[in-house]
Amino acid sequence: MQIILATLVLGGIGLIFGVLLTVASKKFHVEVDPRIEEVSSYLAGANCGACGYPGCDACAQAVVEGKVGADCCPPGGARAAEGIAKVMGLDAGSLVPMVARVLCQGNIGVAQDRYIYDGYRSCLAAAGIAGGPKACHFACIGLGDCVDQCAFGAVSIKGGVAWIDAAKCTGCGKCVDACPRSVISLFPMDAKVLVRCRNMEPAKLANAECMRSCIGCGRCVRTCKYDAIQVVDGFAHIDLDKCTRCGDCAEVCPHKCIVVT
Repeated sequence: MQIILATLVLGGIGLIFGVLLTVASKKFHVEVDPRIEEVSSYLAGANCGACGYPGCDACAQAVVEGKVGADCCPPGGARAAEGIAKVMGLDAGSLVPMVARVLCQGNIGVAQDRYIYDGYRSCLAAAGIAGGPKACHFACIGLGDCVDQCAFGAVSIKGGVAWIDAAKCTGCGKCVDACPRSVISLFPMDAKVLVRCRNMEPAKLANAECMRSCIGCGRCVRTCKYDAIQVVDGFAHIDLDKCTRCGDCAEVCPHKCIVVT
């Protein structure tokens, strides 16, 4: 008899709670705009944060609310923009594919070491100890903070310097933000000629710090027929709007710090 009574009591409690949950679900039901799911399906899906939101769902909601445009997802590129524009009735615009590039060639044996670092494996931590383990203050430290941030497996460390697989890179910019030395930058995919050094030291010091440093000699400036190169702050800068990707500057660079990708 007691077992039957206990069963009836539990069943009654369950029924009451079931009714209460049903009433609550109807009373507090929030309508979700179906376009959010549609927009989300076109996003990269990596929750990388490149859009400025904590995840793809938050970004999709921002699109539907009109806070951001169809080009909100850099990793998704043109495909994402076109899909979002179709759902929202917006103009996809013209997106220029971007890719991250490492502006340093200070590999092991090329760049001079200031000391042997054996601490916590973090570029940010190492950079705060006596200026970092490499003699050049503008060199890639090579401990992988950028690798940890890449959600697409596009970044690795080779020879003590970060290396980016352009085929996997989506141009999200997370590695750019993670680098304490600002060694990584975003460039248009078609920017094939790059100055892979940002050393602002005088030529003699830069030469002593790294065998692939830009010493601001100006040979590239004199060689360029299109006035696309200038030496500013001690190293060469290429005007991508003027550059024809001919590669003549790379051929005359004595330290091979200008490369054709």
